[in-house]
Amino acid sequence: MGEQPIYTTRAHVFQIDPSTKKNWVPASKQAVTVSYFYDSTRNSYRIISVDGSKVIINSTITPNMTFTKTSQKFGQWADSRANTVFGLGFASEQQLSKFAEKFQEVKEAAKLAREKSQEKGETLSNHSQESGRDTPSTNQASSINGTDDEKISHVGPEAAVLQSENERLKSAVELSTDATGPTPHSATLAHTHNTNAKKWETELQTLRENNARLVDALQESSANVESWKKQLSACKEESEALREKIAELESQCNEANQEKQRNAQLTVRVQELEAELQDKEQELENLRKQAEIIPQLMAECESITGKLQATETKNKELEGRIEGLQMDIDDSRQKQGNMKGELKKFMDVLDGKIDELHECRQGLSKLGLDN
Repeated sequence: MGEQPIYTTRAHVFQIDPSTKKNWVPASKQAVTVSYFYDSTRNSYRIISVDGSKVIINSTITPNMTFTKTSQKFGQWADSRANTVFGLGFASEQQLSKFAEKFQEVKEAAKLAREKSQEKGETLSNHSQESGRDTPSTNQASSINGTDDEKISHVGPEAAVLQSENERLKSAVELSTDATGPTPHSATLAHTHNTNAKKWETELQTLRENNARLVDALQESSANVESWKKQLSACKEESEALREKIAELESQCNEANQEKQRNAQLTVRVQELEAELQDKEQELENLRKQAEIIPQLMAECESITGKLQATETKNKELEGRIEGLQMDIDDSRQKQGNMKGELKKFMDVLDGKIDELHECRQGLSKLGLDN
């Protein structure tokens, strides 16, 4: 199954300042995803957080870790492997409590996994000790990473020497028993050789049994090595899968950033369009209001047109009257001119008559004086 997420939340990530060991340094510009992962192959738990393409938390949970709540919305834990202290700031106290509870659960699970691993290790160690009591421990250590033929050849030089000596003595005993006419000395020698041969056969049988045990142990070690190789191959495959997943997540993050930029541009465009739509609606409302008063304006227009026509008719009549009056005025002016001429003539005549009267008066005055 590989590594799978078992719990996910969001928080602001901080790390302790490595120089002062007192101040917090923000590892993320905003709240990011923080997840618990369980690796079924290794039976281990990790806390992982990625900000864009950067891994800001990669902490393996161990039984000696402790998650501490330092405030209502902030908690921290120390990671000796990463040589740092991680801090998380949550949006609410409930999220912090839930993360702390999950940390305690994962810690207990990691503790149980370690205990099971230790028990399994002790069992394998006891089994290897029982199988290697009669053989040198250096032979076992040297045969862990070899093939089966190499493991058998690494049984040890002492066992090979004893085996060759046993074969040589056995052949010597067989030759001595096949010789004709044995002498008392040869009989004694044969008896001694028989006794030594039995002893060596016993030792040889013991060595064979020990060798068989050693071969079994080596085969078991080989099986363990194959299992470890398979686990290593699975880990490599899982690592490659994680790398591909990280690359995919990075591409998705890039696409998400591009999508965010597009959304921001679209949001601005939508706002502009909404503003334009409001302006158009206002213009439409104004046009509707104007359309409502158009019939009234048309009626007024018709009334004004009728009045204008009547006024034009009156103007024409007045123009006719003005022409008649102008003719009358011209006639009057002509008559006035004629009257002025006549009046001037009359005045001239009157002036003559006045002069004559004046002369008469003067004459009468002289006559009176004379009288």
